[in-house]
Amino acid sequence: MRSSPSALPSADEMLRLDNQLCFAVYSASLAMTKLYKPLLEKLNLTYPQYLVMLVLWERDGLMVSELGEKLSLDSGTLTPLLKRLEANGLVARIRDVADERRVHVNLTAAGRKLKSRAASVPACLLAASQCSLDEIASLTQQVQQLRDRIKAA
Repeated sequence: MRSSPSALPSADEMLRLDNQLCFAVYSASLAMTKLYKPLLEKLNLTYPQYLVMLVLWERDGLMVSELGEKLSLDSGTLTPLLKRLEANGLVARIRDVADERRVHVNLTAAGRKLKSRAASVPACLLAASQCSLDEIASLTQQVQQLRDRIKAA
């Protein structure tokens, strides 16, 4: 939005699609998902499944509730994802012996092995974005800060 520091933009200016941060983030997300689709098809993963695997590659054996918290997904969304990953032999869901309500998600040998095949995915994003590593890191940090501020509002 172009305006002087002391003047508020007009309502018409504020309601222009190109001035909407929400649309910039949304359309960037769609473009990102479109870029990832063929890369993840080679891994036999959907984008949400890929996100689950990223979390488990960082820290195996999380509880379903911890995964949901980390990914901002409720159990109704996460459970079908985990069932598909389990059916594909990438994870195993194991009930906690002390408390059966708690379910741990562990990578299988195939799930751990998939990590090496997925290692090329971030480089493809880097190449497609035409950004430097520093630019990607800065953008990621800015979007995370925005997310955190919006959640806190």
